[in-house]
Amino acid sequence: MSSAVIVKNLSKTYPVQFPRIKTWLGLKFNPPVQALKNVSFEIQEGEIFGLIGRNGAGKTTLTKIIATLVQPTSGQVLVKGFDSVKDEVKVRELIGLAVAEERSFYWRLTCEQNMMFFARLYGMSDKQARKKTQELFERLGLTELARRRFSELSTGNKQRLAVARALLADPQILLLDEPTRSLDPLAAAQMRALISNLKNVSILLTSHNLSEVEELCDRVAVISHGEIKDVDTPSNLRLRHKQTQKVTIIFSHKGGLPLPPMLNQAQLEEVDSAKKISFFHEIGDELLNDVLVYLINNGAKIRDVETRKGTLLDVLETLERNN
Repeated sequence: MSSAVIVKNLSKTYPVQFPRIKTWLGLKFNPPVQALKNVSFEIQEGEIFGLIGRNGAGKTTLTKIIATLVQPTSGQVLVKGFDSVKDEVKVRELIGLAVAEERSFYWRLTCEQNMMFFARLYGMSDKQARKKTQELFERLGLTELARRRFSELSTGNKQRLAVARALLADPQILLLDEPTRSLDPLAAAQMRALISNLKNVSILLTSHNLSEVEELCDRVAVISHGEIKDVDTPSNLRLRHKQTQKVTIIFSHKGGLPLPPMLNQAQLEEVDSAKKISFFHEIGDELLNDVLVYLINNGAKIRDVETRKGTLLDVLETLERNN
């Protein structure tokens, strides 16, 4: 499978503005900020590639560099073989970008007028623009808002319009920064369905909704303090970094049954006519088996056993602790 986007040894440092003047004036200032440090990964053709990390980890800076809005300090980004710095015009023709808190729309224009304006910048005819706008508005649930001014839209609807604009010119690469942010549950589900059904598009998706990333993404990169800590499929990341698992056992017992002696930290509570015990154990150990044997040997009737699988949150927490 060929690569749609190649990021090679990418670094970005934001220097101090006017350091000599600030020093001369006796003003205090923070040192230069290194937003990205030697970042490398590839996004394959047709892949939905997730990027997760805490606020300030470097996700937005990385997205803007790929979109040619920010130039790297060192390293290189290739989009379909074109350099993001040397061939920025060609790269922009290939990319659709939708970022959270979009501010480049014209607030006094309606949604439809905004789309027509940007369509002309793409070189589309009025007929093409109207047809594509109508199609996108129907897919994103914006048809009833077509003649409403951008300034009158809710935050969620502004986000949907940003995604519609990103798809306007049928880009080959789609950069989505928190596409479901501020959307209600139904609109968010509709957005996820739209993203997953896009064909012949390679997608970079950043989000703080880790269950959403796990649902949509073929592979995920974890970024922390400007560095890529790991890249793999969501399932492989969970297997590699998840060390403990939460278990909940619901059982019934005629008499009073004390906590299994092998459990040091557990919660026992009444649930209707049954009892529920919850505890954590290391994956691969014998603790769960030992607890079940203890309960059964002491006359307990097991009603249910629930285990909480590892999530991308566990992966993120593990990598942050080890940073």
